Amino acid sequence: MIPARFRGVALVALVVGVAGWAVLDALQAAGGRPLVTPWTAPVGIVIVAALVLVAGLEVRRWVAGRRERRLDPLLAARIAVLAKASAYAGGALAGWYLAQAVVVLPDLVGDRRTRFVVSLLSALAAALLAAAGLLAQRWCRRPDDENRGNGEAGNRDEDDQDDDRRGVA
Repeated sequence: MIPARFRGVALVALVVGVAGWAVLDALQAAGGRPLVTPWTAPVGIVIVAALVLVAGLEVRRWVAGRRERRLDPLLAARIAVLAKASAYAGGALAGWYLAQAVVVLPDLVGDRRTRFVVSLLSALAAALLAAAGLLAQRWCRRPDDENRGNGEAGNRDEDDQDDDRRGVA
């Protein structure tokens, strides 16, 4: 698996932000009202970011040698995929919520001010989710993957495969 990179996550945020702003601005120009972002959005995103970090921390501990029990390789791979998906989803959500904030920015009175604040908090929470995904993904790398310089956690050499056949952890 090729790991997500900050540049790719930032590009997703930029594309979604610009596209979201264009759509929301056109909707508002046609007489539509700005979308309501619930207060639960930033809270929910922060909870997901915390769960991604906790899952990644378990793999990090195992990779670092603190092995109280065997870690299922499939579980570790799933956590790495979750981390990568969280990074890109966080970038997309950050772009979307920033677009919502920019649309209501010109006229910050009353209800629109609340929408602006909640959209900004949601964008910050989404950026936290992206950062948590990138960090957890890094924690899921094996030390020998970093030494090879290719950064792909899925590559395995013949010695690793022989160890797996013999049941060596």
